[in-house]
Amino acid sequence: MTVNEQVSSLSIGIVLFPNVTQLDFTGPYEVFAKLPNAQLYLLAQTLEPIQSDRGLTFLPDTTFAQAPALDVLFVPGGPGIDAKMEDPKFLDFLKTQAKQARYITSVCTGSLLLAAAGLLQGYRATTHWRSLDLLEMLGVETVSERVVIDRNRITGGGVTAGIDFGLALAAELFGEAIAQAIQLGIEYNPQPPFNSGSPQTAPAAVLAQVTAASQNVQQIRRQIVQRVVTQLQTANISKAVKNLAS
Repeated sequence: MTVNEQVSSLSIGIVLFPNVTQLDFTGPYEVFAKLPNAQLYLLAQTLEPIQSDRGLTFLPDTTFAQAPALDVLFVPGGPGIDAKMEDPKFLDFLKTQAKQARYITSVCTGSLLLAAAGLLQGYRATTHWRSLDLLEMLGVETVSERVVIDRNRITGGGVTAGIDFGLALAAELFGEAIAQAIQLGIEYNPQPPFNSGSPQTAPAAVLAQVTAASQNVQQIRRQIVQRVVTQLQTANISKAVKNLAS
């Protein structure tokens, strides 16, 4: 049974943070905005303007404290995830919303934030190709696919995969006919001028160039992930001890 058969409205929360990659969420937003009876929330810790990693500025419309219980929790990625992976208040918000969310979702490196909150362990998921190994470090079964659906976890690959993700979620919620109508309405008919959109198809020189350009960023992020893994392991041990004591 689809969501529109069960409830009169659908609440979708898009979690924003400084240095988010705008296409990670604006692509899905375009799809979400066309869903029947959908209420979209641009969520952030405050209502202050948020600047993307490339300088575009956005205005959140709802604070974390004011957010309703969400049917869909959606987390985009971007360079700003580095700080948020170690932000207890941010991660607590994800954990709290995930308790009742019908779907827990992400695009690009937003999956690292979900994993840092302990919300992807035991699930199959994907992320940007440069961060698949980091997601695996966090105890997630990684899959190099455009969109991965595992029960109520739906994750999209890097950046432009957000539109694919949005359409896949639309089909899960309302059926393929509505998803296809949205696809046609936005004329999503990708015909890239080059076949270099993945590490499997890109020329070796291009792959080497892009890999080298992001090497320092990835090294810093790896160190952050290692700290997060240690924190998760400590929390799991503490939880196990409390369970034994009770």
